[in-house]
Amino acid sequence: MYQHVHSSRYMDYVLAARFDQMERCYKMPMADFQQQGYGWFMATAQMNFKRPLGLGDRFIVRTWIEKFTLIGVMVQFQIVRILDNKLSCDGWFDYVMVSMETSRAVRLPADIRAKYEI
Repeated sequence: MYQHVHSSRYMDYVLAARFDQMERCYKMPMADFQQQGYGWFMATAQMNFKRPLGLGDRFIVRTWIEKFTLIGVMVQFQIVRILDNKLSCDGWFDYVMVSMETSRAVRLPADIRAKYEI
């Protein structure tokens, strides 16, 4: 209809990039968290839409941990169009680590935090 990517897809792109980064860069994919009985729930999302991604546009998603809390992390991101190197969207997500057994927040274990700190 509008010939651009729907805003809800941007979150999918960031999550896909984050999952790839967890496995490739930190050597601890989401499956490892699940095997330890943990999961990540998104608590807050802030997305700032600057320029639309057109259908078929190629882009780069950058993600990084901005800060740790006792029970989670703030992940910042940027989505940049390759064609003109212009920022399409940026923002941050707050994630809370939860016990998959209780679905309640748990303290971020020191060994996991150490693996993700750079």
